[in-house]
Amino acid sequence: MGTEFFTVARGVRSLHWDGEGLLDPVAGGRRWSVDGTERPAGVPHGPLFDRAVVSPSGRYRVLYAERGTEGLVLQDGLPVREFDRSSYQATEFDHPVAVGRLPDGREVLAHCPEHRGDLRLVDLATGEQLTPGERDGNGLFHSRPSFTPDGRYLLSHACVWGPYGLVQVYDTAAAPAEPVLLGGPGVLPFGMGDVAEVVAACWLDDDRLVLATGPDSTGDDGEGELGTEQLGVWSMAQGRWLHRSPLVAPPGLLLPRGGQLVSLHGHPRLLDAATGALIAEWPEVVVPAKDRPFEDSRPTPTAALSPDGGRLAVAVGGGIALVDLPAEA
Repeated sequence: MGTEFFTVARGVRSLHWDGEGLLDPVAGGRRWSVDGTERPAGVPHGPLFDRAVVSPSGRYRVLYAERGTEGLVLQDGLPVREFDRSSYQATEFDHPVAVGRLPDGREVLAHCPEHRGDLRLVDLATGEQLTPGERDGNGLFHSRPSFTPDGRYLLSHACVWGPYGLVQVYDTAAAPAEPVLLGGPGVLPFGMGDVAEVVAACWLDDDRLVLATGPDSTGDDGEGELGTEQLGVWSMAQGRWLHRSPLVAPPGLLLPRGGQLVSLHGHPRLLDAATGALIAEWPEVVVPAKDRPFEDSRPTPTAALSPDGGRLAVAVGGGIALVDLPAEA
């Protein structure tokens, strides 16, 4: 288990594993092999974009500005559609953008084109709005959405102004037939007061949802289903907490790895999702210590797990760090 660093000629703006190598979609598809060799790229897509997500098939790449309003859909590497979000408070919370594949096979973009609390699903192939209609958004600022691997559920790490972090989960299989569901309270049986402030969230798999909480709570002395500064694993199928444990450090960005989590806050840490225990950490790999996707103006760490979960690629000052992760027990 070790860490390798290689330098790059220009800053890395996005990272995605593509086969055995790495891809920077924002920079026109710059590629690197794991020994640091850079391959020729296409034309960069301009300075507006600093983030990218890739659809499950790999056919669509979606570029966007994390604290801006602009977005661009690429199909087979070519621009096909622009999108944006409201400029209202856009510099205060991360642009809510996610891609996934619905249970019926359609690859979709989730974002908030009209109102910061109104998530919409758009067919990536056609640009069709799959969830039309007016919704008030319940006062939410959606941020950092993500689909389950099977596309059944859509998670949003949202906030209400204060700001105070919470989560909403929506049934995307039902949403095209009943679009109003994306403007409601979602399918989780808990909300503010039942869980301390959520500072990080992600899916472990199609069923298990991970929440990490901070020091603030709306409950008495932080008491609730999930207390302050805890890591919780919730089962969507069973409707209960599978695990609750203390956090060893602020979580920052969470990336799922089987029954483990990569936590990116100041530097990468590997945590056991069930116990919260620290398995390994790499303080030599320095990343922004961003606490949550709203208010905090620091950029989100740029990182990606290899498809087999064995390596973590992280953009660092002047280059890329490749971290060999220990085998999962």
